[in-house]
Amino acid sequence: MAAHGGAMHGWIILDKPVGLGSTQAVAAVKRNMREAGYGKLKVGHGGTLDPLATGVLPIALGEATKLCGRMLDASKVYDFTIAFGTETSGLDAEGEVVSTSEVRPTLPQVRAVLSQFTGVIDQIPPAFSAIKIDGKRAYELARSGEQVEMKSRRVQIVGLELSHPDVVSANTPVDSVTLTAHVSKGTYIRSLARDIAYALGTVGHVIMLRRTKAGPFGLKQAISLDKLNEIGKGAPAKDIILPLEAGLVDIPALDLSPDAAMAIRQGRVLTGVATKDGLYWARDAEMRALALVEQIGGELRTVRGFNL
Repeated sequence: MAAHGGAMHGWIILDKPVGLGSTQAVAAVKRNMREAGYGKLKVGHGGTLDPLATGVLPIALGEATKLCGRMLDASKVYDFTIAFGTETSGLDAEGEVVSTSEVRPTLPQVRAVLSQFTGVIDQIPPAFSAIKIDGKRAYELARSGEQVEMKSRRVQIVGLELSHPDVVSANTPVDSVTLTAHVSKGTYIRSLARDIAYALGTVGHVIMLRRTKAGPFGLKQAISLDKLNEIGKGAPAKDIILPLEAGLVDIPALDLSPDAAMAIRQGRVLTGVATKDGLYWARDAEMRALALVEQIGGELRTVRGFNL
């Protein structure tokens, strides 16, 4: 975390509660930082989380907002519970019941279909989603009663497994299961739950959704809304704000000489830096993050500069 002229640069990882939207979470951070005396501060989030979902919501402050795009592109990990027998319009605990089934699977049956949903798959997003269709959000069209035709999209499911695999005996039908999924950006867990239920010959919807990891950030780094509100009441912000560099731990650091650091600050292309092609974050002798840089064919170029 860096403070510069009263400004703060870094990350607040919020363990978002049920009922709070991502935009409201950003507003809560802005309000608390303002009340703590940090004045006007640029704030952004690294990936929307449904109001009904809980868990890891990375919120960027100051120059860290330049990394929000990377965070949106990062993979995520979710725990989620599918309730079998009922499908709803929103594929979650809200919305009207649109389909029912008496079929209940056993845990071995659930385990047997998971491989169908691992790897690169095609998925139809829920009608109640923030995807834009002809300039309008899909959920706005769906709420107004319009038939929304969602187009299939390709996503990657890196891992998918039962969270509590041995709770009941093998032949006992279950009303619900909890799964853990490691997914690429753009994956809808509600759609995944729907499709798993279909593969089991039944219907279902999500009754619990918790994001446990977003990019490099996990629940261990996350703070509650109550803890966030303590900043506005005078608790030291430095105790809960992670440094900007915490959003770069999945990229190697590149240490630059004072001359090279000056060149990067000025946005110049560097040659002769002995490193492999790829993405790095450049830092100066004082270990300050200067920029996201990319080495291609012997030339080091600035992708995103940080004004710390």
